Amino acid sequence: MTSTTSLFSPVEADLRLLSENLKQLVGNRHPILSAAAEHLFGAGGKRLRPAIVLLISRATMLGQEITSRHRRLAEITEMIHTASLVHDDVVDESSVRRGVPTVHSLFGNRIAVLAGDFLFAQSSWYLANLDNLEVVKLLSEVIMDLATGEIQQGLNCFDASLSIEAYLQKSYYKTASLIANSAKAAGILSDVSAQMAQNLYYYGRHLGLAFQIVDDILDFTGSTEVLGKPSLSDLRSGNLTAPTLFALKEKPFLEVLIDREFSQEEDLEQALQLINEAKGIERARELATQNARTAVEFLADLPASESRQALINMADYVLSRLY
Repeated sequence: MTSTTSLFSPVEADLRLLSENLKQLVGNRHPILSAAAEHLFGAGGKRLRPAIVLLISRATMLGQEITSRHRRLAEITEMIHTASLVHDDVVDESSVRRGVPTVHSLFGNRIAVLAGDFLFAQSSWYLANLDNLEVVKLLSEVIMDLATGEIQQGLNCFDASLSIEAYLQKSYYKTASLIANSAKAAGILSDVSAQMAQNLYYYGRHLGLAFQIVDDILDFTGSTEVLGKPSLSDLRSGNLTAPTLFALKEKPFLEVLIDREFSQEEDLEQALQLINEAKGIERARELATQNARTAVEFLADLPASESRQALINMADYVLSRLY
């Protein structure tokens, strides 16, 4: 299995600098924000999204040093991602994230909501200061998409009629939009061609979808220690993901269990059995693999480099989380 350490080696120094900068950018306004920033940005997250931005920046600036705007874009990307996690944890009433207590469980809902708002506001401020209207539009759209995805997920709770297409659209809003648009933005800051910028967008889109589908599979197959949250939490809360949606076509009784919101004893266990019998997890794995492979195809025109290879390996890494 590829480790993130070897995967990110071309941008290892950049990521160290990013972590320090994030704590300073967020934490110098108020002691509570400082404590929240230390907690959030010291929580051992994978830094996958800023790493992709930095790898694309280096892959499109061969022979040149990446600019301060590339670095700031990576910081903005992580800020937006972290803000969305803080708000998601409040909505989902999650007490742990990545195996550590969530901001709202430490500081209360009010501080968590305000900390998330502050991160969104600060990312917007730094975004405006990049002085690139196209990049501003791309990342502003991401913030709208994150809210849209969260609203859609709330409205589709225990909705057995949800289609795979609607699930993928929601997954794009919640996860892939940030990866896709920040990947494209990194290319734009490197002055790549319009076609290359669009290819980078599609790389991020398909990688992001693969990442989300894998996350959704892990909710069924992962342990609490690995997930950093209780397993089957998505299914229990009525968030129907790829394994369940595939199984619904084969196992009509699954709809009965969903409609009664798993209210009877052993409903969840029965649902899991039906999903396994229908090979729902297997089919979801195929969908993730298909998206990861498609993502790599969009890197074909990027010149060969260590950073480009890391972007290719990223697709393998996303899938390797399943094994």
